[in-house]
Amino acid sequence: MSPQRPLAFITGASSGIGQALAWRYHQAGFDLALVARRTTEVESWASLRQISPERYKIYGADVALTDSIVAAGEACIQAQGVPDVVVANAGISVGIDTAIRSDLDVLAQTLATNNTGLAATFHPFVQAMTARGTGALVGIGSVAGIRGLPGHGAYCASKAAVIAYCECLRGELRGSGVRVVTICPGYIDTPLTRQNRYSMPFLMSAEAFAERAFTAIAAGTSYRVIPWQMGVVAKLLRLLPNAVFDRLLQGRPRKQRRNDAPR
Repeated sequence: MSPQRPLAFITGASSGIGQALAWRYHQAGFDLALVARRTTEVESWASLRQISPERYKIYGADVALTDSIVAAGEACIQAQGVPDVVVANAGISVGIDTAIRSDLDVLAQTLATNNTGLAATFHPFVQAMTARGTGALVGIGSVAGIRGLPGHGAYCASKAAVIAYCECLRGELRGSGVRVVTICPGYIDTPLTRQNRYSMPFLMSAEAFAERAFTAIAAGTSYRVIPWQMGVVAKLLRLLPNAVFDRLLQGRPRKQRRNDAPR
C-alpha cells in the first residue's frame, strides 16, 4: 500500500451503499480497506471492477460481534495504516412485531449490528486519529431515524440511535481534528430496499447516493440527508402533531418481518 494514497475503511462492502462508496473512494484515488461477512463477494466485485490488488485489502468480520470488527480494524492499522475515512455502513433492516417473542431477538440483533457494531467499528481508530490530528468517522443513519414508522420499530430505533450517538461523539472529539459525519439516506435502490412493500419517494441509485455522500464527507459536513428532498419531508413529518402523524400512517404497509412469507 502506498503511503502517499489516502485510505478509506468501509464496512458492509459486499453490496449496496457500501460497495458504491468503495467504488467512489477508489475513483478518488483512495486505497480501500473493505469489511464484510461475505468476503468472496467483495473479492469478485473488486476483480470485476479490475481494481489492482495493491489498492485494497479485504477483512472478514461481523460487526454484530464486537471482537470481530475490532480485530478487523486493528488488522487494518497493522497492514495499511490509520485510515483517513472510516465509514460505518454495515447494517440490517427487518420489520418486527413486539407481540411476537421471536421478534425481540430480531430487535436485539438489529441493535447489536446497527449500533454496537457502529461504535465498535470506530473504536480502533479513535485514539490513532486523535493522535494524528486528522480523520473522519462516518456513521450511516437513515431518514427512518427521524420519525418512527409502524412495523419499523427495530430499524427506526436503531437509526435514531445512530444519529444521537454520532452527535455525542462529534461533541467529544471537537477540537481534536477528527470529524464525525452523520449521513442519513432516504430511499436508496439496494437489495435491502427492494424487499419493501410500500412506495419509496425520491428513490435514487446507490451510485448517485455515493457521489453526494462523498462530497458531503469531503466538505466536512456534520450532518446530511440524501437526497435533500427527503430531508424536507422528514422535517415536515417531525413538525406534525402526533395525532395527525398517526392518522397519516394508519394502514401503511409494514416492513417485512424475518419470518414473513414473501408477498
